[in-house]
Amino acid sequence: MVNNEVAVGIDLGTTYSCVGVWQHDRVEIIANDQGNRTTPSCVAFTDTERFIGDAARNQAAFNPVNTIFDAKRLIGRRFSDSTVKSDMKVWPFTVVGNPADRPQIVVNYKDVEKRFSPEELSSMVLFKMKEIAEEYLGKEIKNAVVTVPAHFNDSQRQATKDAARIAGLNVLRILVEPTAAAVAYGLDQKLTSSSAGEKTVLIFDLGGGTFDVSLLKIKKDNFEVLATAGDTHLGGEDFDNRLLKHFVEEFTRKHGKDISTSAKSLRRLKNACEKAKRVLSNNAMTTIDIDSLYEGIDYHAKITRAKFEELNLDLFRCCVDTVEKCLQDAEMDKNNVLDVVLVGGSTRIPKVQKLLQQFFNGKELCKNINPDEAVAYGAAVQAAILSGEGNQNIKNLMLLDVTPLSLGTEVENDLMEVTIPRNTTIPVSTETNFVTAKDDQTSIGVGVYEGERTRATDNNLLGKFVLSGLPPAPRGEVEIWVTFTIDANGVLSVSAEHKSSGVKNSIEIIKRGTLSEEEIEKIVKDAEHFKAEDKELKRKVKAMVAFEDYVYSMRDISERNSMLEASDKKMLSYCFKEAIEWINSNRNAEIHEYKYKKQQLEAICNKLIPGNEGMEIEQ
Repeated sequence: MVNNEVAVGIDLGTTYSCVGVWQHDRVEIIANDQGNRTTPSCVAFTDTERFIGDAARNQAAFNPVNTIFDAKRLIGRRFSDSTVKSDMKVWPFTVVGNPADRPQIVVNYKDVEKRFSPEELSSMVLFKMKEIAEEYLGKEIKNAVVTVPAHFNDSQRQATKDAARIAGLNVLRILVEPTAAAVAYGLDQKLTSSSAGEKTVLIFDLGGGTFDVSLLKIKKDNFEVLATAGDTHLGGEDFDNRLLKHFVEEFTRKHGKDISTSAKSLRRLKNACEKAKRVLSNNAMTTIDIDSLYEGIDYHAKITRAKFEELNLDLFRCCVDTVEKCLQDAEMDKNNVLDVVLVGGSTRIPKVQKLLQQFFNGKELCKNINPDEAVAYGAAVQAAILSGEGNQNIKNLMLLDVTPLSLGTEVENDLMEVTIPRNTTIPVSTETNFVTAKDDQTSIGVGVYEGERTRATDNNLLGKFVLSGLPPAPRGEVEIWVTFTIDANGVLSVSAEHKSSGVKNSIEIIKRGTLSEEEIEKIVKDAEHFKAEDKELKRKVKAMVAFEDYVYSMRDISERNSMLEASDKKMLSYCFKEAIEWINSNRNAEIHEYKYKKQQLEAICNKLIPGNEGMEIEQ
């Protein structure tokens, strides 16, 4: 998509955002009006005006209920999501649900109550980033590449695109954050290293509110994602909140007063917690001093790095568990990872680095790229490529993403036939063939599902369509080809065709991400929890299919056998009919029942059909 207009790359972060542009054959990270290269993702409303960025954050302690942050944690989610309910307990501002179960933030602006969607608030931050770029470049900016966490679902991605449109930006591409960071790493290596071979790199992206792990194969200008894992609700904010909870409880023990009833006090203490966390990355201990924190009480407290690590150890370990899961999904040995690249401000926490280094057997972690700016850097590179602004170093760059969940169709017996497995590189097109399950079947329904369970109905239904006009024929003789295609923008198309007759039908599923992140994570976890149950179901279906195939095979043999007596043919016909009726009425029978019924029929067939003794039917 070349339009020869300047395009910028924007990292829309939970706590901080960053904007970059390709200029003079390199990426320039653009500083804001305060001289800072990152801008708080914060919006505030007062009696007289609206503040965005540093100005909003600077007055947060005095105006906590009208200073909004963490909008990224709400975007694309439902109000009823458990994470939204959990976050509301620590936010000083008010969040309510609308009739569509979407969250809205309530503020008082110029003495009038207003409700904003997360998209609107995010658009304000994006508009600020657009302004910062326009001030620097001296021209209007219309086009941008905007980044999102790798595990954002389609609803969250679409909501982010909506926010950009509200901000007056045309989104050239939604780019996932760890892939953008990999571009920054790859170009740094390309410009500073003479090695040009294939390398496997793990991007460990722990930011203010989200966490992503991506395993990539980098070869020259190709960046191929092998697997991704993560949590859209884990980051520095959670570490701050653990500290906040600790100090709130300590204040209650010391003074017998509940500070959590005061939004202003909580906001001031939260600010102090974030500063303490940053100091503890370089020091073994720090202090918190807040004058007149609550009801005139001055608050003084010490916090050690060891205590901070203890408060958050389970969260830190979750990060390493996610790394292990990502490697397992890619079937990659950790010893084959060349570099572990740190991205996101929270990777500065020493304990996170230590646990990660221990997992990789003492391997030195890659800290060559700026963890706060790497994502915006990669987005700016992609923006330059799409706008035709890039030079020789980047013009051939190719980024290949993956699909986060398995995609497939429902086949007989409610089984999920996976066509595109989870973590398959996109764009991709895969063809699978099916046959009719009944005699004289003239139509077939195609149900398209997303998920990891064995039963199709346990997964997420994306869409359905029917292929009609099939030629009548015996069971198994009409062959249908079903094609799944996902393009570079993640648009899924599914088509079915009977090639002999030219009969075809298709469906395009553009908005696939109707699940919340919790539901996606639950799908994967459920697949593990129900693994034994799913395995048993497969064995049961296999036994049923074995019996069913035997019935139809023997029926065909008996009908073609001219040596059979008329009475024997009649008896066999009756037995086959009875067996088929039994199968159709007992789709949930136990394995031993299918086997017993099959043995009974085998005994009859071996007795009545000449030359059938000991015959094995190929399954």
